[in-house]
Amino acid sequence: MRRLGTGSVGIREYRRFRLAERYALALFDLADERHALDEVAGDLRELRAMVLASPDFSRLLRSPVLSRDEQGKAIAAIGEQAGLSQLTRDFLGVVARNRRLFEIPGMITAYLAQLAERRGEVTAEVTVAQPLDETRMAALNEQLRRAVGARVTVDVKVNPALLGGMIVKVGSRMVDASLNSRLQRLRLAMRSAG
Repeated sequence: MRRLGTGSVGIREYRRFRLAERYALALFDLADERHALDEVAGDLRELRAMVLASPDFSRLLRSPVLSRDEQGKAIAAIGEQAGLSQLTRDFLGVVARNRRLFEIPGMITAYLAQLAERRGEVTAEVTVAQPLDETRMAALNEQLRRAVGARVTVDVKVNPALLGGMIVKVGSRMVDASLNSRLQRLRLAMRSAG
């Protein structure tokens, strides 16, 4: 292990991060040239939601058993069915040919971070137990904007295991206001009291 940045990461994890970042920056440059930054960002958010919602899709991305051609055909069919832009589908084809589909989640994160940086925005990762409606999303955006003091892009993930509440991460700061976390703290308090 080697100390890199603010945390301790293994060399292998660092290289994987750099690999995902390089692919994401290449896609970002292409999207920028074609004035399609927002379109590609929308595609990538949709793709991430599909990966999170489907264990089968997640397995497809990580499968060492499937050949390049099989993974390429599968990802092409998924991209077409989902209505992803041609640029995004072409990018996914290159990633599949290079046997790097397992890096897609990191590439998505790096692309969206680059887009937020370009716009002077801060990205907040919010994990909730249930999807937020428009009213709650607007209220969350406003509260985060006030707390951070800048434009905030909210990246929402749904995790039913939280039971209720939410976890908000902005940069290296994290606030865990989930019901699951509160119950865990209560259990610990009861154990120490008894």
